[in-house]
Formats: sequence, C-alpha cells, structure tokens
Amino acid sequence: MSALYTAVATASGREGRAVTSDGKLDLKLSHPVELGGDGSGTNPEQLFATGYAACFASAMQLVARQQKVDVSDVSVTAEVGLLKNDPGFSLEVTLRVEMPDTISPEAGKTLLDATHQVCPYSNATRGNIPVNLVVE
Repeated sequence: MSALYTAVATASGREGRAVTSDGKLDLKLSHPVELGGDGSGTNPEQLFATGYAACFASAMQLVARQQKVDVSDVSVTAEVGLLKNDPGFSLEVTLRVEMPDTISPEAGKTLLDATHQVCPYSNATRGNIPVNLVVE
C-alpha cells in the first residue's frame, strides 16, 4: 500500500531545532523546565500532543459525518506524559474530548470509541502505550 501523504521533518535532538522539509515548521527544541531544561523551546511530547489532538478531532469529524452527528464544536485536548521505565522511557496519553452540548454522554462515548478505531495516531499507539479516552 502506498502512502496518501508523507510528512518529512529533521531534528537535531531535544536541545536543537526541528524543521519540516517544506519549511512550514521550524521550531527551537528544549527540555521542559520539569526535566531540568530552560523551557525556551517546545519538546517532542508537546509536538506529539498537538498532532494527536488535531488528528483525533479530524477523525471524529469523519466518523460523525458518517453517523450524521454534528461535532462542529468538538474540542480535543491531548495530554502526553513522559514516563521513566527500564531501560529508558515511555509515553502515556489522555485524550479529553469536549463534546457539543447536543450530544449525550452515552452517544459521546460511542462516538469517541468509534473515532479511536479510525484515528491514525490511535492505530499507531494501540498496544504500545496506554491511551485514556475521557468525555468532558
């Protein structure tokens, strides 16, 4: 199967820069203050959280259209935690989805679960890292 789209980025580490091949993203990277850095740049966990939140929201819009549900006011917040494990590190994710008031909590949970099956980030992380889904 061939890719529908391929993003290309180059980074020089947590204390460097990250740049996409098209130049639309050019970021200073740094360790967060909580990990002893100066926090003057962004970090990989923030980038992952941003990408996952955006991807999950888009996947939810796709699933909602198929189910004929309006989620134009949906908001997804991704929390990406960096954990220490032996011999290195791992991640955990919590996705907090604020549903429109017109969607019941039960319908929201059903939509959330269906979206989790469609989202490319969810498919990439399934079985690799814990992902907690929360309807707000």
